[in-house]
Amino acid sequence: MKDNDVLIPRFETAYSAYGATVYRLAMVYLGRPADAEDVTQEVFLKLLYKAPAFADGEHEKRWLLRVTANLCRDQLKGFWRRRTVALDQDHPLPEGPDRTLLEAILALPETYKGPIHLHYYEGYSVAEVAEILKLSQSAVKMRLKRGRDLLKLELDAGWEGSI
Repeated sequence: MKDNDVLIPRFETAYSAYGATVYRLAMVYLGRPADAEDVTQEVFLKLLYKAPAFADGEHEKRWLLRVTANLCRDQLKGFWRRRTVALDQDHPLPEGPDRTLLEAILALPETYKGPIHLHYYEGYSVAEVAEILKLSQSAVKMRLKRGRDLLKLELDAGWEGSI
């Protein structure tokens, strides 16, 4: 076990810097605050006890996001996991176009949620998303395109229904 004098400050610094980002990615995948909180906790426990040495803060952030995506995928594979989840009333979304877009993203198949969130909300390049999710760049590009196409269909259908 590593020395606690080094672990605790490293943990606190990382959690302050990346905790919200890890939580947001977990919410995108899982859709429920309780599940996202569980995954966030597990990610930072892995950081505390199993993380490699990082070259810099960006390397650490990518590692945390990769672990988050992997843990979320594992949780989604669980036999007990329900595939559809209503938005939690305890954490309401803002009204307006942002809410509509977020609901549409949460309704996407699991394959597209992570790449779309990492690319458009977290600002990662296609190459960085590919590294984080352990996919090829062409797979990420295809998932982004198909995800955008699905979002466009969903949003256009919602727009026409409101006329």
